[in-house]
Amino acid sequence: MTFSIVARCPKTHALGVCVATAAPAVGSVVPHAEANVGAIATQAKTNILYGVNGLKLLKKGFSPKTALEAMLREDGERETRQVIIIDKNGRIGAFTGKETIVWKGHYIGKDYAVAGNMLVGKQVIEAMAQIFEKAKGEFAERLLESLEAGQNAGGDKRGKTSAALLVVGEGLSEPRPFISLRVDVHEEPVKELKRIFSEYQKYK
Repeated sequence: MTFSIVARCPKTHALGVCVATAAPAVGSVVPHAEANVGAIATQAKTNILYGVNGLKLLKKGFSPKTALEAMLREDGERETRQVIIIDKNGRIGAFTGKETIVWKGHYIGKDYAVAGNMLVGKQVIEAMAQIFEKAKGEFAERLLESLEAGQNAGGDKRGKTSAALLVVGEGLSEPRPFISLRVDVHEEPVKELKRIFSEYQKYK
């Protein structure tokens, strides 16, 4: 019911998640990130423990793949989950459960992964991947452009309601050590998220 991207900037070592969905308040449950550790998106039948415990496992030295496998083994509803994880070194773990709603799937690229479920089609994550790889500018802007590409490709087949951006790590100013922006209920959540980010940039 959601589409998202997790990524790492190889230049600044920033980590981020950008996500949109037809349900309200996606920013309160799907994106999780910690500087110098990793970034996680937990969606479909969302369980925030994949974000909370996933970051803990990464801090202990688990790879994203191993951390994800460990959490899935303990989850009796794992086939209803969709999770993508990237760590500070760019390693990635990804899982799309068999019981998530079509269209569903994920794609892993260099320093990023995209995923979605209940989408209009695979073109959503394909567009996200293509734009993220081509986009210029700051890391957060690249994440937003990727999300916008997914929305423009059709996004969540139920519609659009909320979106969020979470970025942590190097390259951010000391008074604002992370970016956490959310649109909870809006007719054009991705466009509104981009507008809010533009306003946020004025205070850097």
